[in-house]
Amino acid sequence: MSEAKRGMEAGIGAEPAGQAGAGQAAAQRAAAEQGEAAKSAGVGGEAGTAGPGAAGQAAQPAERSEQGAPAASGAARVIAPGAAIGVLGGGQLGRMMALAGAPLGYRFVALDPAPEGPSGQVAAQIVAAYSDKAAAAELAARTDVITYEFENVDAEVAALLEERSYVPQGSRLLYTTQHRLREKAALEAAGATVAPYAAIGSEAELDAAIARLGTPCVLKTATGGYDGKGQFVIHAAHEAARAYGELSASGAELVLEQFIAFRCEISVIAARSSLGETSTFPPAENIHRRGILHASIVPARVPADVLAEAERLAARIAESLGAVGLLAVEMFYGQDGRLYVNEVAPRPHNSGHYTMEACTTSQFEQHVRAICGLPLGSPELRTPVVMVNVLGEHLEGTTKLMLSPESLGTEAVRPKFHLYGKAEAKTGRKMGHINLLCGDTADALAWIESAGIWPAE
Repeated sequence: MSEAKRGMEAGIGAEPAGQAGAGQAAAQRAAAEQGEAAKSAGVGGEAGTAGPGAAGQAAQPAERSEQGAPAASGAARVIAPGAAIGVLGGGQLGRMMALAGAPLGYRFVALDPAPEGPSGQVAAQIVAAYSDKAAAAELAARTDVITYEFENVDAEVAALLEERSYVPQGSRLLYTTQHRLREKAALEAAGATVAPYAAIGSEAELDAAIARLGTPCVLKTATGGYDGKGQFVIHAAHEAARAYGELSASGAELVLEQFIAFRCEISVIAARSSLGETSTFPPAENIHRRGILHASIVPARVPADVLAEAERLAARIAESLGAVGLLAVEMFYGQDGRLYVNEVAPRPHNSGHYTMEACTTSQFEQHVRAICGLPLGSPELRTPVVMVNVLGEHLEGTTKLMLSPESLGTEAVRPKFHLYGKAEAKTGRKMGHINLLCGDTADALAWIESAGIWPAE
């Protein structure tokens, strides 16, 4: 897929932008809304003070880290190995988190409605809906610390868990990242540059915003939506009515984003511990197809000074947002040489899977270390790598490859396979990934093209 096409799905593209518009008023309204809603809902960054869970480990009050203040003053704890970690969500991220945490001595309990899902195959599981308060209370009782592997956590469940257990990530960051307008306001407050945008509450407001921001542009739902869903690319003003009609039907708030010409898309996985220590992994250059991540290239083919700035920016955002655990920061490297932050995710991220073999510490081990208050591991890149996703339509070919001698790779490219154990392979569904360790990322990209599993686009 071309950069222009990917940009149309992401709201930032390789086509010239229209007139620059300002999202400042919307940012101020969203920031005010965030503060008031947090107060009324009792949402905050401090964790609850429940006692030890099933592991019987007494959580110890944390001392101030040399690297920075505790993420939640007076609430940070050190969760020693031997304790149980609860994970809200039972998908592949929770699975890989459990596999990375087990060697450190931690046990895992996942809460997920699907029995025998990816996490349930490697960890204990409570089979229940995410909104089930009784199940959430059981998760709190059986574990010493709770984390999550996805953002769409029920607000009432999040509040219950904070009251009854230790949730170092809190719910404030979830509240911010669950809504694009709140997220953009928070990013701007952290000093990041985002694409000009406008909150849309009516078709008339959409028409006015298009006149100000220009076309092409993209209309998005402010909540939900992933892998290109919940979006409508507007190429010309006459498409506004159709775009508004389709997306407003969901009842979600809408946001219009301006296009900005970009050279490539990159992401940085930042880690911030409950004690305030921060660390960042090397930026990945990401290639998308049909709005879904296809491959991540590390080192990214971007000037060194830009990569260094991307890491500094990600660390600054994590600090500003008070993140605990991992924060994936997706950015666009603009044709103008600037970095534009597209969105963030407060959890392990697909674009960080390359760290599993290529870095001294994987993103999953780092997340466990961060939420438990352990010293953060080294994020050093030990080898160039290309991560390629295995979607449902790629599973058969990948399985055949794994049964052949070619799966061992060559001196130039050494494949490392990761399948997630999902029961049903669907087109576009992430079923696994392969980390291609190499001396030159060009060799790994050539391996992908020659494998016959991923058709060229």
